[in-house]
Order: sequence, then C-alpha cells, then structure tokens
Amino acid sequence: MPALAVEQVNQIFGQGTARVQVLHDVNFAAESGQLTLIVGPSGSGKTTLLTIAGGLLTPTSGQVQVAGESYQQRSPKEKEQLRLNQIGFVLQAYHLLPYLMVADQFKLVDRIRPQGNLAPAALTQLLTELGIAELLNKFPNELSGGQQQRVAIARALYPDPAIVLADEPTAALDSPRVQAVGQMLHDLAHNRKKAIVVVTHDERLLGFADAVYKMEDGRLTQIKQA
Repeated sequence: MPALAVEQVNQIFGQGTARVQVLHDVNFAAESGQLTLIVGPSGSGKTTLLTIAGGLLTPTSGQVQVAGESYQQRSPKEKEQLRLNQIGFVLQAYHLLPYLMVADQFKLVDRIRPQGNLAPAALTQLLTELGIAELLNKFPNELSGGQQQRVAIARALYPDPAIVLADEPTAALDSPRVQAVGQMLHDLAHNRKKAIVVVTHDERLLGFADAVYKMEDGRLTQIKQA
C-alpha cells in the first residue's frame, strides 16, 4: 500500500469563459522509503497537484488516500489532524519566523503539537545529519539560503511525518548545492523510511530519485519506476 495515492484527480478553476482545467485524470503514488520527483515546467500543474496531495485543496473530482484512507471521508478537523501528524511541508519560501532563533522554530512546533515530535536525541541526530547542529542559536537572517533550507527540512521532519512534500526546494541553488540537497533528500527517504515527494523543474535532481513523474499541461506520466 503506498503512503500517498492520488486517483483520477481533475482540477478545474473558474467557470464559463474563465474555466481552466489544470489537472486531467491524474494518478500518482508515493512509497515509503523512496524519493519521488514530479518534474515539469512552470505552470504545468505541479504545485496544484502537491497542494491537493497535502490536503490543502479539494480536487474537483477524484480522491487522495493517505495510508489507504481517503481525504474525502474525513471531517475538516480530521483532515487538519492528518496534515499535522502525517504530512510535512517544505515550501520554496522557507517560512522561518525571522524573530525566532533556530532552536525556537522547533519549540514553536512543540506548542502547536505537544506530543509525537522527535525526542531530543533524535532531533540532535537529525540536525547533525543535515549539518545544522551548530546553528541553533542563530536567527534566520544570519543563515545562508542553503542553511535556511536545511532548517526548514528539519522543521518539516521534526513531527516525524510519514510523508514529506517539497515544492521547488532547489530553485535558487547552484549545482554543488543541488547535488548536496538531492543526496540529502534521497538519504532521508531511505534511512528514515519517509515518502518524500518533490515537485521541481530542476532536472539536476533526477539522478537521486527512485521514481520520476513528468507533468505536462496538467497530465502526469511516470517515466521512471523504482
């Protein structure tokens, strides 16, 4: 059973002459322990699909399943709990709070979700793996873009979600940093048994992926299987 499955999803915005179909009968699955890429140009529907997969947008038709259970069968409160407990988001804008040091970014998660987060030793290990253990007393504006990105990834993994969804995480990075981030995401998926899904136009990440899908004009095709 895949950790995340999207089945026959269509997404339409607007009506009449303003009607635009963004996604066409999309099917997609992400497995635990694998890094899956969805590649395609800007405007192809990748971010819309990621938003639907994360439960932030209800599709016009079709369904999304997490661990075999459909989003559509859940109440709004149950959907919120599912996102909080099972899904971590890494967005292109890292959304680190500028007035909080790195350590406090995690304490804020504790206030929102008091139980179920990584134990202190596990968090220290994660920060060490990401190379940011020495940055806990730094503010976001004291960090490089790559360091901010790794803090955002650690924050997404701190609640120990089964699924991690990342939107263009390498958009502003040079090639050496892309290679480092690609290897890091691959290792996190394999070592921590996470289903990590990255939507990107950056084909430099292809070599790190277990499975690859291509999005063109709202239509998804799998081009590499694990």
